[in-house]
Amino acid sequence: MPRATTVIESINVARKLGLLTVALLAIVVVPEASAHGVSGKDALFLQSIKGAAIGPLMYLGAKHMVTGYDHLAFLVGVIFFLYRLKDIVLYVSLFTIGHSVTLLLGVLGGVRANPYIIDAIIGFSVVYKAFDNMDGFQRFFGVQPDTRAAVLIFGLFHGFGLATKLQDFALSPNGLVANIVSFNVGVEIGQVMALTCVLIVLTYWRTRTGFLRHALVTNSMLMACGLLLVGYHLSGYFLGA
Repeated sequence: MPRATTVIESINVARKLGLLTVALLAIVVVPEASAHGVSGKDALFLQSIKGAAIGPLMYLGAKHMVTGYDHLAFLVGVIFFLYRLKDIVLYVSLFTIGHSVTLLLGVLGGVRANPYIIDAIIGFSVVYKAFDNMDGFQRFFGVQPDTRAAVLIFGLFHGFGLATKLQDFALSPNGLVANIVSFNVGVEIGQVMALTCVLIVLTYWRTRTGFLRHALVTNSMLMACGLLLVGYHLSGYFLGA
């Protein structure tokens, strides 16, 4: 029985690694599927708005978060080893504050930056959190950065990343404030929905005996995803310069 259990666990690990590999290939092979990009019908809709459209903008915001793999990868890293609900709420709130501030400041305040650099930093945030989860800072540098400050700071970059994409559109000033605030509210709703699903999976996984043993592999793959994002966006910056 122990040997059979080991074989089953090995198959499950291989399956997880396979799914993560497919995700990595999707990032590399389909680069136009940008985490922050707004395209197709959504882009046409944004440019056609001439007044307040609270409901549709909330929907687009939620859709952005649910499909934003860089946001989700970072948040998965953030809550990966958080067991108490109050800690999860604290860290997610810090991310939300940072995300909201720069989204509103970037679009409504007109603050601009190179989108490739911002998105590369967002990719680095995934690398940072995965490295932190593997106790990398303590092992290699003998220090432990303030994780709360890191989540807040990276949240600022995540919000700014979306702002740089919305700045590409000629958004009507009529109802702009209401629309951007509604979009941001939608982003937070989508964040809650996505994290609820992630927490359900993590909570179940933590009850299995192999969780801690496979945590290193999972975070290693998470770091690989972040490195691919960094490389992709830096390539865009240097090749497009």
